[in-house]
Amino acid sequence: MRVLKQTSRTFYIPIKLLNPTLRMAVGSAYLCMRAIDEIEDHEQLDADVKQQLLEATGAMLANGFDKEAYLQLLSPYAELLPEVTMRLDDWLTVCPVDYVDKVKESTSIMATGMAKWVGKAFLVQTKEDLDDYTYYVAGLVGVMLSDIWKQYDGTETDQELAIGYGRGLQAVNILRNQEEDSERGVRFFPAGWTRGDMFEYAEANLRMADEYIESISTKNILLFCNIPLALAKRTLHALKNGEDKMKRDEVVSTVDEILKEYEA
Repeated sequence: MRVLKQTSRTFYIPIKLLNPTLRMAVGSAYLCMRAIDEIEDHEQLDADVKQQLLEATGAMLANGFDKEAYLQLLSPYAELLPEVTMRLDDWLTVCPVDYVDKVKESTSIMATGMAKWVGKAFLVQTKEDLDDYTYYVAGLVGVMLSDIWKQYDGTETDQELAIGYGRGLQAVNILRNQEEDSERGVRFFPAGWTRGDMFEYAEANLRMADEYIESISTKNILLFCNIPLALAKRTLHALKNGEDKMKRDEVVSTVDEILKEYEA
């Protein structure tokens, strides 16, 4: 939970509120995926190194993860990589046994997809490219969570809506980080797209997220899903009004509003 809080305050909040089994499963999954995300986004690693590390990690996760082999793979870059990446084996170890295979599978697919996009230099040309990229880095998370919900208590959700949920959150991140991405030579906007087009893309996928949530009746899971969605919507509103992001007190008040709603 300490590392989770250090890597993402946004997701730390809803994960902390989950029931113990789900908290460990989802927390483990988030840290596993953050581990590979730190490789994909690393500013000091060459693209060919990132691709090699991501492909090798994806293969290890798919074919029987070995801690020593993983640490040996990372050893030339150990001083550059953060704790969350170096401790991937720990995140798998703390994952409840009934969920660990799903977490490994999803993280493996994500690592392979990220490697592909590193190889493409994140050159998004079409909406299809954007859909593919946002699937691997976010939509896939929605699919994994849906599988976890089903295994936990039989909750049935629509896979396409789950993908839309993830894509919506990622599209908000793309809008929020547009200038920063541009400075490092990355543009996730398809050719010819304006900022308005990306707002429409985000809003369309967030509407799918609203539909996704309608199929969930377990209060604990609903609470988890609603917090990131509410924060994404408020962030989108702030961006439309020319702000860089939500203010810290707005984040706190948004979470408090949702908690009060579920306590009622």
